[in-house]
Amino acid sequence: MLLETITGPADLKGLTTDQLYVLAEEVRARLIDCIPKTGGHFSPNLGTIELTVALLTAFDSPRDRIVWDVGHQAYAHKVLTGRNDRMETLRQYGGLCGFLAREESEHDAFGAGHTSTSISAALGMAAGITLRGTPNHAVAVIGDGALTGGLAYEALNNAGNLKLPLLVVLNDNEMSISPSVGALNEYLTRLRSGER
Repeated sequence: MLLETITGPADLKGLTTDQLYVLAEEVRARLIDCIPKTGGHFSPNLGTIELTVALLTAFDSPRDRIVWDVGHQAYAHKVLTGRNDRMETLRQYGGLCGFLAREESEHDAFGAGHTSTSISAALGMAAGITLRGTPNHAVAVIGDGALTGGLAYEALNNAGNLKLPLLVVLNDNEMSISPSVGALNEYLTRLRSGER
């Protein structure tokens, strides 16, 4: 299995596109095997596998800071950043945290639990990158449900003004704890349907 050869994001860099597709399927099978045994969030994690593979291939984690808005979308991130062999301990006493934990891995840039904080946190990291003068990036991954939080709006407002090396990835999966409502939801629905 290709997944068994992955000890961290650097191992993804030399893979072909076809191998990355195979790797994504192996990560999916791994999560399908582990999550029912340990408990945890099933759908959000299965929905971010290809996104995780792409981010870890395109960016240089941990030098580039990838901030997940909700930790329950980041199990594939855990698998591909050196914790695959411990996935059976997920959410178990003494095992892997069900969310992201900075003390668990240098690849967990932010101790994300729940929503609307990623853009603000990544913006602060982007400011630090700029002050250091390094060529790195900060990436915030946020879902359409989390994007409706006030902190996310405030961070977007500041990000647009500061012009820092920040990339915001919107995981527009039409999913949140309760049905999405409001003008932003309507706008994203129009974008998805091509109406603009």
